[in-house]
Amino acid sequence: MQQRASTGATKEPGATKDRELTVLGIETSCDETAAAIVRRDPFGNGTLLSSIIRSQFKDHEAYGGVVPEIAARAHVQVVDKIVEAALNEAKLDFGDLDGVAATAGPGLIGGVLVGLVTAKAIALVHDIPLAAVNHLEGHALTVGLTEGLRPPYLLLLVSGGHTEFLKVGGAFQYEKLGGTIDDALGEAFDKVAKMLGLGFPGGPAVERTAASGDPYRFDLPRPLAGRPRPDFSFSGLKTAVRQVALTHAPVSRQVAADLCASFQKAAGDVVRDRLRAAMTIYEASGLPRRLVVAGGVASNRTLRTALLKECEASEYTFHAPPPGLCTDNAAMIAWAGANRIAAGLVDGLDVAARARWPISEVSVPVETVKELSAAE
Repeated sequence: MQQRASTGATKEPGATKDRELTVLGIETSCDETAAAIVRRDPFGNGTLLSSIIRSQFKDHEAYGGVVPEIAARAHVQVVDKIVEAALNEAKLDFGDLDGVAATAGPGLIGGVLVGLVTAKAIALVHDIPLAAVNHLEGHALTVGLTEGLRPPYLLLLVSGGHTEFLKVGGAFQYEKLGGTIDDALGEAFDKVAKMLGLGFPGGPAVERTAASGDPYRFDLPRPLAGRPRPDFSFSGLKTAVRQVALTHAPVSRQVAADLCASFQKAAGDVVRDRLRAAMTIYEASGLPRRLVVAGGVASNRTLRTALLKECEASEYTFHAPPPGLCTDNAAMIAWAGANRIAAGLVDGLDVAARARWPISEVSVPVETVKELSAAE
């Protein structure tokens, strides 16, 4: 059998792309325990049958961030019930499943292990294929489930741990064009919220606070603006926010609102500038002008507006999942798994969980992609 790069997955003979697939997905990479079921038809269209998400917000609130050990224990306590709830919502039983998928990384390793081991047990007991899914690939492919969009497209992944541009050139083909050299954008939002005492999670807190602020009050830097390579740097912007906060200590409610609004405006300007650089590289490939934005930070309205304006100016179509599917969820894992299983790309029960796993490492060799395309 032909080996798939990095994960140990194999190209099984007699791929299942010619029949309908019902796949359970499990997501436990951070602080949400989630399970979902999707149905993929023979033409590659998807239907979301159920989606259950249990947040651990209250478990971590007192610590101002996610505590890995607490997260892992919380996953263990509820994952079976969440899977059962997803099956009940879809009005299905294990016998109705054609496959199971779980996040195998990247993420907090304790949590990843909980979901992956659960999926392995289901695959073994019910004799169904297993797909060990890269969490970032789940984000990358969500628009295929929500609006039927398939590669190629330019992808911006913006989340708590990742900020990068990728060229999604075809089925399972990911090429990194640029990314952050320090903090991810979601991490910068969280740190700004923490230094201003806005609470956890930081991203929504900053956005709520900024709603009543003046985005032009504080002149904050736009790191790497104008550089040809589409990389990001947010540590300097975060430091500038801290300096303003110290200057105005104790920070009043209005200063906090103006500072959050100014931070969001600067972040939006940076993302728009970096997008122009990524578009220049992407367009050299002659691929369709389509931008997909995915990840938790993609739900931020200020950033979406900045990206929409640049897409309009550059004649790109803009695509993003609905806010509920931008943050961590199992629907995206089930959908990515369904597509891999449909292509005959399945994993053995010995597949390992990974704390770090760049999405570029899950790309399937070009020869395999050609073979899959020819079989469609």
